[in-house]
Amino acid sequence: MKKNWTFLSNHAFVLLWIAREPDLRVSDLAREVGISERAIYGILADLCEAGYLTRSREGRRARYRINAAAPMRATLLERRRLAELIALVADEPR
Repeated sequence: MKKNWTFLSNHAFVLLWIAREPDLRVSDLAREVGISERAIYGILADLCEAGYLTRSREGRRARYRINAAAPMRATLLERRRLAELIALVADEPR
């Protein structure tokens, strides 16, 4: 039986999608990452609390901006910045 797993977490995928397309709606993020909107809201809250994202309101929409200078959380990567991960794996916006 083939196991379904990836090297990066859903938190990383949400960050990478926001880096790629900053104006994606939560419903679009959920579809692209393959998880529920409720799970996306939880991840966005985690990332804001940890300082990886900032949230602002524009009318009825929430906008998220990446803090590219934030350090990576893993001990092995603590000297690296979020911008390095994004540069390594993110591709051009569609």
